[in-house]
Amino acid sequence: MGKLDGKVALITGAARGQGRSHALGLAGEGADIIAIDIAQQVGSVPYPLASLDDLEETARLIKGLGRRVVTAQADVRDLAQMQAAVADGLTQLGRIDIVCANAGVISAGRVLDLTPEQWNDMIAINLTGVWHTVKAAVPNMVERGEGGSIIFTGSTSSLGGYPNVGHYVTAKHGIIGLMHTLANELGPQRIRVNAVSPTNVNTDLLQNSTFYKLFRPDLDDPTMEDSLEAFGSMHSLPNLPWVEASDITNAVLYLATDDSRFVTGVNLPVDGGASQKVGG
Repeated sequence: MGKLDGKVALITGAARGQGRSHALGLAGEGADIIAIDIAQQVGSVPYPLASLDDLEETARLIKGLGRRVVTAQADVRDLAQMQAAVADGLTQLGRIDIVCANAGVISAGRVLDLTPEQWNDMIAINLTGVWHTVKAAVPNMVERGEGGSIIFTGSTSSLGGYPNVGHYVTAKHGIIGLMHTLANELGPQRIRVNAVSPTNVNTDLLQNSTFYKLFRPDLDDPTMEDSLEAFGSMHSLPNLPWVEASDITNAVLYLATDDSRFVTGVNLPVDGGASQKVGG
């Protein structure tokens, strides 16, 4: 018996990375899955995003765990697309108990150098997209009256200000404010709302030349190996350049299950002490 038997979880950004990890972790505890991803490129994002093949692989892996899965190619920037994806998921699976608003991207530039496209895409995906996810998926939870859990993917960037990613920092601060407000608004319906805020996670969002350059601006074309020391310098724990997606999934599972039944309105860092490090 799993801790989530009979439950249905909706995950955005589910085609790979943290989203796929969360989908598999929740399915492993018995949940059926609504897996949503844009599965195409966004012009201002400087690394390749997931594909439809990636989304189909997520579905295959979920089915391998013996769970049902509904997939949808939908853009969190588009409320109508999200509402259609949710409606299809409800038709096939009947309910939504857990929402993981995980879809997100990153790009880089000093605030005064960011293009309108970079700024607008970041806010639309990483902030407005979270609101769209909630607006599309949560009414079913409210109407059923059985409670539920909403989990936002935050970042250590929600806990301070990092240079060269001001638009990302702004979006992540924004969803924490949304999380706190929703925890109050939805608490009477026994719907808990929390966030998990990771440090660097070993996914494609981290492992790309743009991110390496952020950490090693002194080099023209830094590699992962060039960046390891700089990655590790963020953290209080030793020999830790990044965490794995499964480390974040463990926190998501805690917040999704009754293990955290009285936890709401919390921004939970999974960051190796990065948010506490003096002079980090």
